[in-house]
Formats: sequence, structure tokens, C-alpha cells
Amino acid sequence: MSPKTTAKAETTQNETTQNGEVVVASKNAFLLHLVCGLGLAVAFWFAHNIYAVNLVSDPAQTLYLIWVIECPFVIIPYSLFRWNPEKCSFLKAVVRGFLGLPAGALLNTFGAIVLGAPVGSQYMKRTINWSLLMSLFTVVPAASVFGSSWKDWQRLFAYSKPTGVLDYMICIPAHGAAIGAWFGAWPMPLDWERPWQEWPICVTYGAVGGYLAGIVVSLGFTVMYGGRQQHVKGD
Repeated sequence: MSPKTTAKAETTQNETTQNGEVVVASKNAFLLHLVCGLGLAVAFWFAHNIYAVNLVSDPAQTLYLIWVIECPFVIIPYSLFRWNPEKCSFLKAVVRGFLGLPAGALLNTFGAIVLGAPVGSQYMKRTINWSLLMSLFTVVPAASVFGSSWKDWQRLFAYSKPTGVLDYMICIPAHGAAIGAWFGAWPMPLDWERPWQEWPICVTYGAVGGYLAGIVVSLGFTVMYGGRQQHVKGD
């Protein structure tokens, strides 16, 4: 390897990590969110044009198609920004993301039922597939990046105190999805007798809208920080 190539590789590595912490450039954050958004667009297009279904006509199948297609669009990009890549391989980060998917779905299912989601057998497939999609929005990115670091999870989701670009990339879209789902549930009990008031159609639209809005806000913070990373790793 020539000295010039070696110097270039070292420069690239320094731009990627500093003391084990991932430094995220604004353009890389934009590309990550673009990929996640593109995954949603592809999923909706695939459901509508290939299977001829949508959230109103067949919520369970549509949700299934969305989360299955969106899954690699979320796990793979976020795994590239895993914390401490010298000790955590890309494959390990991907595995953590896939393990976080059902774990997050369980949490979202429990939360939905506690907040009033129907529990009848006719709604079970809808609830499971909705929870898996919500897990992609909320839990999976953090699982891919931070693994099981309890302090990082507490900082992001219990205390809502992101400290750098990478934290904002995970935290804000997740909160946006949760808030969007909350507001999306408001029309459900209204006596309008509209098909889209069925669980979890309007909640899903609210979650997707909130997630996309969170992406835009996250990009704003990314530009503000200018690609600097201020995250302090928890034990």
C-alpha cells in the first residue's frame, strides 16, 4: 500500500471515529434519513401496486409489507454508525437490530393495549404488525447503535437528553413517531363511522407522519451541530 493510500485511509478513519465515538457528518446523517424515508416510500408503493392493498382495505397485510420492507432500510444504515466500531463489528450491530425488533414490538404492543387498543382476535394481526413497525421507528435504531447500554437508553428515552448528532438521529424520529401515533389515535373514538377510524389505520398514518417530521427536525439539529459528536458513552 502506498503512503498516499495509507494516509487517506487514516484520514477516513479519523473522520469516522474519535476515541471510540462515531462522528457523523451532516451529509451522512442526511443519507441515512433519506434511505429510511425511501424505504417507507418503496413499502407503500409495493403494497399498493404489487399486492393492491392499503391500510384501509387490508391493514394487517399492508403493515406486514411495510415493516418487512422497511426493516433492512433501518437496520443496515444505523448499524454503520454503531458506537465503538473497533469492538463492535457491523454484523454484530445488525444482529442487535434484529433482536431489538421483537423486543420493541412487545413494548409497543403492551403500551398500545394499556392505552386502549382493542384486544380481540380480529385485531391481533393488526396489533402485532403495527408494533413491529413502531419498533423500527423507536427501538431498533438505538439497539443497532448502542446495543444494551442501559445508560444510553435512559438518556435517550427516559430523560430525553440527546447530547450529539447521533443521539438526535435516533431520539427525535422515535419521539416523533410516538407523538404522531398519539395524535393519530384521537379520531378513533369519534362517531364518524369512517373506515379509516379502525385500529390501527389512523394511528399508523400519525406514526409515519410523526416519524417523517422527526427526521426533518433531526436533520435541522444535525446541521446545527455541524457533524460534531458530543456523546459520552455510558458504562
